[in-house]
Amino acid sequence: MFEEVDYRGRKVLITAGADGLGLEMTRLFHRAGASVLICDISASRLEDAQRELPGLHTIVADVADEASVAAMFQAVQDKLGGLDILINNAGIAGPTGYVETLSKADWDRTLAVNITGQFLCARLAVPLLKQSRAGVMINLSSAAGHLGFPGRSAYSASKWAVVGFTKSLALELGAHGIRVNAILPGAVEGPRIRAVIDAKARTLGRPVEEIAAQYENQAALGRMVTARDIANMVLFNASEAAGNISGQAIAVDGFTQKLY
Repeated sequence: MFEEVDYRGRKVLITAGADGLGLEMTRLFHRAGASVLICDISASRLEDAQRELPGLHTIVADVADEASVAAMFQAVQDKLGGLDILINNAGIAGPTGYVETLSKADWDRTLAVNITGQFLCARLAVPLLKQSRAGVMINLSSAAGHLGFPGRSAYSASKWAVVGFTKSLALELGAHGIRVNAILPGAVEGPRIRAVIDAKARTLGRPVEEIAAQYENQAALGRMVTARDIANMVLFNASEAAGNISGQAIAVDGFTQKLY
C-alpha cells in the first residue's frame, strides 16, 4: 500500500494536527518515520496525540495570531532543526446562514483562520523550505473552494482564496524546487460536518435527516469521504512520487458537482 512510503529524515509541520483530518495526517506521517511537529489550539488534544504517538512534537498555537505563529516556527527550528513539508491544515467551519444574516466578526474570523493563517505560516516556512532538498507545501482548501456553497459564503470565499494563494505560490517558488498544491476535500464524515448539517437544517427550517441525505449523496460516488482518504492524498502529494505535481487544486470528493 502507498501508506508504507518511507519518510525517515523528513521534517513535517502540520497545523491543527491533533484532531480530525490533521490527526489522521499526523498518524500517517509519524508511522512513515517523519519527524513531525503539530500545533493545535487545544493543549489537551495535543497531550492525547503525544500519548498515542511517541516522539511527536507539539505546540499550542493559533494560526490566525502572528506572534503565536512566530513562536511555532521557533519551535520548528528548535525541535525539528528545519522544515521539508508544511501542511496548512488549520481551518474553521465559519458561520452558517444567508449573507444578510452574517456578522462581520464571524466573517473576519473565518478568513483570519482559513486564509490569513495559511499566509502567516507560509511566510515563515518558505525560507526553511528553500533550504530543503525537497520542499513541499500543501494547503487544505475544500470542494467549496471551486464550487458555490449557499448559506456558507464566508467558508467558501476563504477556501477559494486558498486555491488562488496556492497557485500563486507555486509560480513564485517553482524556481526553488518547492512544490505547492491545494487539496480540496469533499464532505468528510465526522463530528464537524454533522455540526454543519445541524446548523444548516436549523437555518433552512428543514429536517436534519433531509440535509444529511443531501450531503451524503452530493458526490457521484454517493458517499462522504473519510479522513483517511484525505490523509492518503496528502501523504502521496508530499512524496517523491508526486515530484512533478505543483500548482494544482486536487479534489478528493467523489466527484461533487453541487454543494447544498
